[in-house]
Amino acid sequence: MSTATTPARAAAAMKTEPEAAAGAAALRALWARPAARKLLILAAAAAVLVPVAAATHGSGTWPSAFTVDLTKPLTGASNWIIDNRDSHWAFLYFFGHVSGAIIGAVHAVYTVLLALGWAGVTATAALLAWRVAGARVAVIALASFAACGLLGMWVPTMRTLALMIVAVAVSVAVGALLGLAAGLSDRTFRALRPVLDTMQALPAFAYLLPVVLVFGIGVAPAVLATVVYAAPPMARLTALGLRSTDQGVLEAVESLGATGRQRLLTARLPLARRELLLGVNQTIMMALSMAVIASVIGADGLGDRVYQALSTVDVGSALAAGIPIVLLAIVLDRTTAGAASPSPRRLWAGVPQGGTGGHSRTTARTRRTTAWLAALAAVAAAALATGDKPWPDTWTVAIAAPVNTAKDWMVDHLYTGLPGIGGTADLAAHYTAWVLDPLRDGLQALPWWGALLLVAALAWLIGTWRTALTAVLSLAAIGVLGRWELSMDTLSQVLAAVAVTLVLGFAIAVPAARSPRVERLLRPVLDVFQTMPQFVYLIPVVALFGVGRAPAAAAAVVYALPAVVRIASEGLRRVNPGAMESARSLGATGGQQLRQVQFPLARPQLLLAVNQAVVLVLSVVIIGGLVGGGALGYEVVFGLAQGDLATGLTAGVAIACLGLMLDRVTQPTKGARDGA
Repeated sequence: MSTATTPARAAAAMKTEPEAAAGAAALRALWARPAARKLLILAAAAAVLVPVAAATHGSGTWPSAFTVDLTKPLTGASNWIIDNRDSHWAFLYFFGHVSGAIIGAVHAVYTVLLALGWAGVTATAALLAWRVAGARVAVIALASFAACGLLGMWVPTMRTLALMIVAVAVSVAVGALLGLAAGLSDRTFRALRPVLDTMQALPAFAYLLPVVLVFGIGVAPAVLATVVYAAPPMARLTALGLRSTDQGVLEAVESLGATGRQRLLTARLPLARRELLLGVNQTIMMALSMAVIASVIGADGLGDRVYQALSTVDVGSALAAGIPIVLLAIVLDRTTAGAASPSPRRLWAGVPQGGTGGHSRTTARTRRTTAWLAALAAVAAAALATGDKPWPDTWTVAIAAPVNTAKDWMVDHLYTGLPGIGGTADLAAHYTAWVLDPLRDGLQALPWWGALLLVAALAWLIGTWRTALTAVLSLAAIGVLGRWELSMDTLSQVLAAVAVTLVLGFAIAVPAARSPRVERLLRPVLDVFQTMPQFVYLIPVVALFGVGRAPAAAAAVVYALPAVVRIASEGLRRVNPGAMESARSLGATGGQQLRQVQFPLARPQLLLAVNQAVVLVLSVVIIGGLVGGGALGYEVVFGLAQGDLATGLTAGVAIACLGLMLDRVTQPTKGARDGA
């Protein structure tokens, strides 16, 4: 019997050896892939840790044993500030002087603007735009300031402009100093990155409360809150410009015996000029986006008009005050963007740019200069005839009534909709019942350790182990703060709105990338939607969709869509022309070129679009707490309204942690492809 089975066993062993070798080869091939290796390591760690965590703390929501209650210390700190604000030396001799300096600076700028009058301000803006960005931007500046006056918003515009000038100046100074330190030191860069992330991810409503506790209501806290929000872009871009300086140039300057200070002033800063000006541009945009939010704590101007219109659902008044904010943003954006190009400066100086006919071009520029000066002189003469009024009363156009009439017509015809089709009310109800509620229930039912494991996998696949660790710690911090279920509710709103934004954004970006005409037509529309204050979006969507989570999501989609379209279309447009020509020569259709060439080659830009969609949607979903969005947004708004530092600040920190986690799982990290 044993002799008969020996050949069978030998044959089985001979079959097993190749199978084992093939399995080992497949395992080695799988291990060689960085993504699979990361998942295998994570699965092995989970197989050991998850049973222990589930047996010890369960598989439900975040364990109460890991929660820290900060209500008592934060309430104590709030009470101490209130009790000592009028007597303690820190408030009398430091915070008081800071507040006084800010108020004095804003008042001085506002006085100068009023002294210049509408003609002086308009002429100065046009000349400055012409000097740094060319005649076209000067025309835009002239028309924009004139439109602010025609809408009857000249004085509020000057108040907002004075506040923004001071806030932007301080933001640029603070951001440049931080960026300088981060650009010259790797250690400082690593230390500042989480600080800048927190400053940008923390919702404005969260830090308005501590600022108000220290500085009270008024201009000073509004400027400081704007600085906290607007300084990070300047710091990031300054550091980027300094760190990306050509090493060959630096070595050449150093070989000439230049000191560190000389290398900075003569090489690094001039070579980083474009990034520095882009930082100024982004700081201005961020500061203007805070104009309405700052009005909550006493900042007068256009933001206050928009905020007051929100309480009465007055779309016409909100639009009349929102349009000047958009126009200011467009003028400042075009002017600072034009400063990065040297051409306007050469045009101003009348220097030919090469080629023949330089003398005739110089003569033409001289004629244009004479014409512009004559036009500005005519504007100044007209101003003298109007007296001392900031803007003539007879030169205004009221748009509130017709806009409200149009809004009422849209609500009457769109809210209930057409028979058999439904309206915006039905759409909001279906979106909430079919998308938001299931997604929220699913996230809240997910085991706490499952959520941490999922975030770790996503962050590690797209980044490094440091990225995964940061994302996991950020999500865990939300649980430690006792805001787990509310954060899952907010996360469901963000994910649903981001999905809609990406579908619409990519659908619009494809034709914009393929057709220059479509891109030109879309640009002013995107400018308006991107610079319109977030509060303005809430008013029409509340009128159309009612109160709840749906209008907050709709406003978030409208606000985030322009950034997604811009970034995605730019990425698709800059795909290597050689690759596109090769695909066409092989007979690829337009859809095949898009799927197999453009999308893969534009992957970094598309992922950046996803990242920006997440950040922008999160910022508006939080403001949606004012219109029934609930979750963390409501807690932040409630804390600010009631002066409850513990509730508002804790929810705000939870939002910042949520934003940091989402940033890490959507933004590729350098070194991820190497399996770091």
